[in-house]
Amino acid sequence: MLRRVRVSSLASTFLAFMMMLAFAQLPSLAKTTERRATEFTLSNGMQVVVIPDHRAPVVTHMVWYRVGAADEPRGKSGIAHFLEHLMFKSTEKIASGEFSRIVSRMGGQDNAFTSQDATAYFQRIHKDRLGEVMAMEADRMVNLRLTEHEVLTERDVILEERRSRVENNPQAVLDEQMNAVLYYSHTYGIPVIGWEHEIARLTREDALSFYKHHYAPNNAILVVSGDVTPEEVRRLAEETYGKIPANPEIKPRVRPMDPEQRAARRVELKDPRAGKPSVQRYYVTPSYVTAKPGEAEALDLLMKIAGSGATSRLYQKLVATDKIASSAGGWYGGSSMDFGKIAVYAIPADGVSLETVEKAIDEVLADIIENGVTEAELARAKKAYLAEYVYESDNQATLARRYGWGLVVGRTVEDIEAWPERIAKVTLDDIKMVARRYLDPRRSVTGTLIPVAPDVVQETDTASSERRT
Repeated sequence: MLRRVRVSSLASTFLAFMMMLAFAQLPSLAKTTERRATEFTLSNGMQVVVIPDHRAPVVTHMVWYRVGAADEPRGKSGIAHFLEHLMFKSTEKIASGEFSRIVSRMGGQDNAFTSQDATAYFQRIHKDRLGEVMAMEADRMVNLRLTEHEVLTERDVILEERRSRVENNPQAVLDEQMNAVLYYSHTYGIPVIGWEHEIARLTREDALSFYKHHYAPNNAILVVSGDVTPEEVRRLAEETYGKIPANPEIKPRVRPMDPEQRAARRVELKDPRAGKPSVQRYYVTPSYVTAKPGEAEALDLLMKIAGSGATSRLYQKLVATDKIASSAGGWYGGSSMDFGKIAVYAIPADGVSLETVEKAIDEVLADIIENGVTEAELARAKKAYLAEYVYESDNQATLARRYGWGLVVGRTVEDIEAWPERIAKVTLDDIKMVARRYLDPRRSVTGTLIPVAPDVVQETDTASSERRT
C-alpha cells in the first residue's frame, strides 16, 4: 500500500533552498577535476573502487561481474539471470537460502540484478560488518554448490516470473518483440529473462558451466561506498577476494555486431488485455562507450528536451496543446556496452487514432531535426541533469551503482567523474547534429499496442495458422 506523505511548509521551504543551492553549485561542479573515487587492482586481477562517505557508519558493498544476458551461449537465453537466482543457494559454509538471512540478522539489506551487460550483487551494511559480507561474497564467487532439486525448483520460479512480468503484461510483450526486431545480429535482441522455451530446458550443468566460465575475480569489479577508507577496503579485499586465483580462461567480451540499418520496421500487437492503445518507437544509437566524443551527452540532452516530463516538446505538443494524447514522452538510454537506444511513445486520448498521434510525434521530431532546440531549452535541460547529479551524489548506494555501471561496460573512473563537465559543453549545434544523424526512421522500429476483443485475436491467430499451411 502506498502511503501519502504531507509535506509541511517548512519542508517545502527547505527543498526549495536545496534546489537553489544545487543550481548555485552547477558551474563549479561542471569544472571540477578533483577525483572522488580511489581505484586499485588486486594481484588476481580484481578491480576495486572505493568512494568514501563518512557521514554515517554505513557502507554499500557491490560486486559486479562483466557478464550479462548478452554474453549467453546461443540457445541458453536466461542463464545469466537464472544463475543470479542460484547464487543464493548453498556453499560449503552457507546453507541454501541463508545468505540473505545472515545479512538481515546483521541489520543489513541485500539483493542482486542482471542486465544485458552485467550481473551485480550488493549489500548495505554497518561498516563493522563489511569484512563479513566480503568473506561471504568471496565464498560464493567460487564455492557455489547446486543440487538437481535446487536447480529445477528455481527454474520453475523463473518461469513463473516470466509469466507474471512478461506474458501477463502486453506492454512487456511488445517491448520484447520490438527489441527482437531492432537488432539484426546483436544479442541485445534477446530478453534478459530469456525466452520461455529456452528457460524450460536450462539444466544444472548449464548453470555450473556458465558460473565456472564467468565468475572469477579477474572478471569482477568490487565497489565499496560509505564510511570506509581505501586502505581499509584494500586490506579486507586482499584477505577475502585476494585469496581467490584468477581464471586464465577469461577473455575480453566479443559479441556479434549489427550491420548498418537500412529499413524502418513495424511491429503490431493486438491483445484483449491492453487497457489503451499506444504507439512507441525505438531508434538504435551509440552508447556512452561507443559514441564519438560528445555525442552521448548530446543525445541525453536532446531527449531531455524532446521527451522528459511535462515541459518536453512531445508532452507540450501532444498533451498540453493539441490534446490528442493522454501521455507522451521519450528518453535516451546510453549506459549499455555496445548500443544505446532512443525511445518515444504516446497514448492517444479517447477517440484519437494511433495514426494521428504517430504523425504528431513525427512532426515534433522533424521540427527538432530541421530547426534544433532553443538556448533556453538547452540551459534548462543542463540544469536539470546536473541537479540530478548533485542529488544522486548524496546517496552512497546510488554512487556505488554509478561507478559500477560505468566500469562494467568499459568506461573509466575519469569518464564517469567528467560527465558533468562534458554535459556543460554540449552546444545547440551538437543537439541538431545528433538529431539529424540518429532520429532516422531507417534506424527504428515502431510498435503499436491495440486492445481487441478476445475473439478477434483468436480469429487472427487461426487465419495466420491457415496461411502457414
